[in-house]
Amino acid sequence: MEQQRFGRNVRYVGCLMLACVLSAGAISLSFARPAPAATTVTMVGAGDIADCRNRNDEATAKLVSKIRGTVFTLGDSVYDRGTAAEFRNCYSPSWGKFKKRTKPAVGNHEYYTNNASPYYNYFGARAGKPSKGYYSYNRGAWHIVVLNSNCDKVGGCGPTSQQGTWLRRDLRRDKSRCTMAYFHHPLYASGDQVQTNSVRPFWDMLQTDRADVILAGHAHRYERLAPQTPGGVRSKNGIRQFIVGTGGKPASGPAGTKDDNSQVVGDNTPGVLKLDLRSKGYSWKFIPIAGKSFRDSGKQQCH
Repeated sequence: MEQQRFGRNVRYVGCLMLACVLSAGAISLSFARPAPAATTVTMVGAGDIADCRNRNDEATAKLVSKIRGTVFTLGDSVYDRGTAAEFRNCYSPSWGKFKKRTKPAVGNHEYYTNNASPYYNYFGARAGKPSKGYYSYNRGAWHIVVLNSNCDKVGGCGPTSQQGTWLRRDLRRDKSRCTMAYFHHPLYASGDQVQTNSVRPFWDMLQTDRADVILAGHAHRYERLAPQTPGGVRSKNGIRQFIVGTGGKPASGPAGTKDDNSQVVGDNTPGVLKLDLRSKGYSWKFIPIAGKSFRDSGKQQCH
């Protein structure tokens, strides 16, 4: 900054980003405000994705290719064994096109081969440390936590486990208004075969932090549940769970008995969930593959 002296007064020229007003030896400075940052970010994805015996994953990949933003996967990215060959031949030609913008979660099928090493080798640092598989990141006004629901593979999911201790510390440090978590196994789901009680501690810790959304896969269908507490009580301050196991692997059968808090159960249509995350809330849209008609959409405020 250049300055010139005139008697006792100092005049500043070349103020750059400042607006300067000079009067009778006084200098008034006003700062130009930066343009506001974008307040909406988009995420899109699903779980239970690639099986070389069908082409559903190619159809869902076409949907993802048309949507900008972060891609999430909810576990069981390949079938049946999570091998390097399956990642190379089944996942990579379809969803692998989005690898650079993917934030994955690990499923149980990945652990069928060498402690999920092909999964960790394929995604690299994007998947977290191979001995853990959990991590967090921010998008817009949202804090996003990716957890490993294969509790027996990482020393447990309880509050005093290594993962639980990390989760409590991560949530405590974060100051974001809105929080979302995703992992493979759902706590609640229609039917009797996919509910996974071992992830309840995740829910307890996320509820304490007033988290807003949990995404899960494992069941090969779409399901949206009402906001609820970890104990299954509907509450406006509870967590809304989406099951999005619709990435490509065909469903094995109907959902069965509907969960008390289930609001929408899909008809086994492959597709993806698109989330628009805003500073004070979010909206969702389930998008089916070409030729299918099932859809779901809505919006909600953060706690």
